[in-house]
Amino acid sequence: MLPTERISYSPIDTRLPLKLPNGKRMAVWIIVNVEEWDATLPMPRTVLTPPAGGSPSPDIPNWAWHEYGNRVGFWRMLKVFDDYKLPAALAINGSAIAAYLPIVEAAKARNWEFMGHGFTQRNMQKVENEREDIRKTADVIEKITGKRPRGWLGPGLTETWETPDLLKLEGYEYVCDWVLDDQPVWLKTTTTPIVNVPYTQECNDVAMMLIQHHKASEYYDRAIDQFEQIYDDAADSARVMALVVHPYIMGAPHRLKHFRRIFDTIAKKPDVAFMTGEQILAWYLDVGPKAPAA
Repeated sequence: MLPTERISYSPIDTRLPLKLPNGKRMAVWIIVNVEEWDATLPMPRTVLTPPAGGSPSPDIPNWAWHEYGNRVGFWRMLKVFDDYKLPAALAINGSAIAAYLPIVEAAKARNWEFMGHGFTQRNMQKVENEREDIRKTADVIEKITGKRPRGWLGPGLTETWETPDLLKLEGYEYVCDWVLDDQPVWLKTTTTPIVNVPYTQECNDVAMMLIQHHKASEYYDRAIDQFEQIYDDAADSARVMALVVHPYIMGAPHRLKHFRRIFDTIAKKPDVAFMTGEQILAWYLDVGPKAPAA
């Protein structure tokens, strides 16, 4: 199914207003991506180019660069969440559940939401059996948390033509890969529709730091600029803003303070709701438009 067959064009200014509970104006949700990188394969991303080029194996410098995030960076970031009492969604590879059990236990202890993020960190187009990968990811999350995940984020936001259909068949209720709106929207599938919850490529540390090569403070600057505009947009109808972080990027020592500074600013706004993806989903199912016919 083509994207235009899954969702019709809808200008945001012509929709019926959405209202958050308790007089809140906009929702902010924070997604922490925790991944396991297979040291026997080419690294999903690199910070250091090998002297002779190519994709050497093993690639110890780039594997270790990422591993630092799970050994050190995550715990540095966790203090920010604790200090500001922020909820979070943990988008996690299924294989990372066993590899990084202390991270899993820390997230469970804080009631974080667990989202499926592929069983391994690779493009969904390269997965041999996509439905099995989606199911395995849900299975291991359910085994460790006691409940199946409601949300899905593809590794690198990658999908095949069938991904939304398979997600719905496997019991997922929302996806984040369709970065096309500031409000949740319905996507058609071959069975019943699935909700897309707003995600971001703009306030995403991968895009800013690894692709665009900005200095660390850009994350704060862009997050606040984006927040101020969406807050203004939300005067008549609620909006959703996402902040996306990876422990090996924003958990680096020279970047962490700029992540913290964001909440020094926006946490002072009494009409901003910090939510998880499943909380946003529940709100939208309650007050938003009903699902389109299959």
